[in-house]
Amino acid sequence: MAAAAPAPRRRTPRWTECPLAEVRRYLEPGPVVLVGSAWKGRADLMAMGWHTVMEFTPSLLGCVISRANHSHGLVRRSRECTINIPEAHWVDAVVGVGNCSGAEVDKFERFGFTAEPAREVGAPLVGECFVQIECRVVDTRLVNRYDFFVLEAVRARVDRSVRRPQTLHYRGGGEFMLSGPHIGRRALFAPGML
Repeated sequence: MAAAAPAPRRRTPRWTECPLAEVRRYLEPGPVVLVGSAWKGRADLMAMGWHTVMEFTPSLLGCVISRANHSHGLVRRSRECTINIPEAHWVDAVVGVGNCSGAEVDKFERFGFTAEPAREVGAPLVGECFVQIECRVVDTRLVNRYDFFVLEAVRARVDRSVRRPQTLHYRGGGEFMLSGPHIGRRALFAPGML
């Protein structure tokens, strides 16, 4: 059995109140993704940071797509989308995608992304992203109230040539955090908990 790591030294906190609207800045650990959607010949791309893993098998993901976004209607009508993870060097293009509406501009063309056909859904994949996940909407009960979609991943692929990618993590207020160094603790996990 491996020796226990020494406990981190406790620091003296300097507490200050946090505005409740900023709580998300500390809880959003997932990478910023690009959501591909399409309906009746209209394709769109949106930047999203509000998503979560909900289940392993079947692979369920939850995400918020605001009804203020053009993509909301496309995903709602088609009941499918793609989730694509860009590397951090795409940050300016990702911000650009988030700053305009797909109802007015072809975001793939404007920001230099390649729309690739998916195999299981009609929504486009983003060719420049190192992870591409094809999803179907499997539960819409929370869409009307919270704009929360439950998706099932029906196909996924990863570019294995991208080793230890650096991803973007939005913290609000126009600030991103980048994924950091990798540390391994596989030997400390109980069987079945990986």
